[in-house]
Amino acid sequence: MLSYTDLTKGTVFVMNGEPYEILETNFVRMQQRKPVVQGKIKNLLTGKVVSRTFHQSETFEEAEIEKKEAVFVYEHRGKFIFTEPDSPSARFELDEGAIGEQKKFLKPNLIVTRYIFNDTVINIALPIKIDYLVKEAPPNVKGDTATGGNKIVTLENGLEMAVPMFINQGDVIRVNTVTGEYTERVEKK
Repeated sequence: MLSYTDLTKGTVFVMNGEPYEILETNFVRMQQRKPVVQGKIKNLLTGKVVSRTFHQSETFEEAEIEKKEAVFVYEHRGKFIFTEPDSPSARFELDEGAIGEQKKFLKPNLIVTRYIFNDTVINIALPIKIDYLVKEAPPNVKGDTATGGNKIVTLENGLEMAVPMFINQGDVIRVNTVTGEYTERVEKK
């Protein structure tokens, strides 16, 4: 069992039968009152973030979250279809609410990590860096590179991104999924 002082950033616990993750905490000691922990928690089933105060008398069960690989197949009408890497017929789906902002980085055959709670897939985690093919890139204009400017390109999954001027159509670039920014060119056309 976890006490209120064990609830630190990244801790996953069960409250009201649902898994929650601590996003941030603050230990507060007020005059003539018992100390409390104020925190922001994220419901791992719904993705909703709420603020909550935890008291000394409260205890929580640590959530048993299992992590396994999965392969993204396709998206259709807000449903994202995944399969197990070794068994393409074993499919499962997640809705747009569970995936959140990660949806813009998904591309077919991308290997992700799925989180399983009570034999149910509740969410996924993307790799930190993913390689994408540049489908459309405006041509460079002589003199544009003097200031080290950027241009907007379209990637194979439809994502538009600011990249350095030397990136051309057909290049493969690496994108950081945490910051959402270009990191480097992997292959030149």
